[in-house]
Amino acid sequence: MLIAVDIGNTNIVIGFIDGDDIVGTYRLTTKTRRTSDEYAMMLSTFMSMSRINPDEVDDVIISSVVPKVMYAFRSSIRKFLGTEPIIIGPGIKCGINLRLDEPKTVGADRIADCAGAYYLYGGPVLVIDFGTATTYDYVDENGVFSAGVIGVGLETSANSLWSQTAQLPEIEIERPDTILATNTKTAMQAGIYFQFLGGVEYTIAQFRKEIGNDFKVVATGGLGRVLYDATDSIDVYDSQLIFKGLAIIYARLHAQSKSGGKSGKSVRSGKSHRR
Repeated sequence: MLIAVDIGNTNIVIGFIDGDDIVGTYRLTTKTRRTSDEYAMMLSTFMSMSRINPDEVDDVIISSVVPKVMYAFRSSIRKFLGTEPIIIGPGIKCGINLRLDEPKTVGADRIADCAGAYYLYGGPVLVIDFGTATTYDYVDENGVFSAGVIGVGLETSANSLWSQTAQLPEIEIERPDTILATNTKTAMQAGIYFQFLGGVEYTIAQFRKEIGNDFKVVATGGLGRVLYDATDSIDVYDSQLIFKGLAIIYARLHAQSKSGGKSGKSVRSGKSHRR
């Protein structure tokens, strides 16, 4: 049993992976002032909901872009599960070759998404994550992560619209039936949705133009499904890509550890210091 955790700017998502099966996924709001005991309590609740006993957990792997959360969250894993979590970061051999100007600044979630997309769907592949930000990451046929784009997220864009205008209300983000809006709410929905969708399609087209070769487009992220259903530019939508990517990285690290290879961090076989 592997626990895979992605700590993002807006949410922390947790997946329980039993072999090749994701047997439970949970989401909580990212807050920097939670204690290790609070995280342990939430983790215990989620495990109970999925009928998982702490003794069944072999390891925990984490990708995080929120350093302020990490001390308390790591402490909760140590206290509740008695094991040291694996943190995706510099020195971890993830199976993706980062050929960027500043590879150490690339978010761990982007690396995990790329690993999941490349090893599940093949390369070359453009990986789009529709999160707080929208990221586009290109991995070639040899597993080289060579280019990426970071843009505003769909929800972030919408929030700025109604927070910066006095008379525009907060609305639900959804695909409108038509662009021919007849009231303020539908006008906002149409403007947000179609403008964002057009930007996504243009960005994909620009990647194709500059790369010069075709590639598969794999999308993930909470609002990705809303866009995937409306465009032919995205080939695959995988809502659990981050968990699959983390599981793939863990399997590679575990295999390297068993074969005596150097992975940058050893992978334990079971609990290292269960109390």
